[in-house]
Amino acid sequence: MTATPHALELATAAAVACAEKLATDVVAYDVSEVVTITDVFVLASASNDRQVKAIMDEVEEALRGLGAKPVRREGEREGRWILLDYIDIVVHVQHAEERAYYSLEKLWKDCPRIELPESVRLGNEQAKAAEAAEGAL
Repeated sequence: MTATPHALELATAAAVACAEKLATDVVAYDVSEVVTITDVFVLASASNDRQVKAIMDEVEEALRGLGAKPVRREGEREGRWILLDYIDIVVHVQHAEERAYYSLEKLWKDCPRIELPESVRLGNEQAKAAEAAEGAL
């Protein structure tokens, strides 16, 4: 069994929304084979708490346009790791430090990665280049 077309549509829209708010390391995994409660996990990182919240607001707005509302929202007060559960997909936006510490990708490394639009992939590459340039200074 693979993720439903509806889940893939929501995941793509969520990933694009993340990229529009300059999230880094945006990835999506088809977890339908190993998790019974959802089809797709979308992961994204942000450099600060305010950006985490802005990304989540953008995701909610984008998915609302597709008629989807989260059934659960967690972590908003702290702004370090916000989770939106849409049943078909779960979106995790984490502060970069939490993302590195919890390494959710390791949990799902055997699950297929979902191909995301070029705009999301390019955003990831540009963010990595900017981080490398900052590190060189």
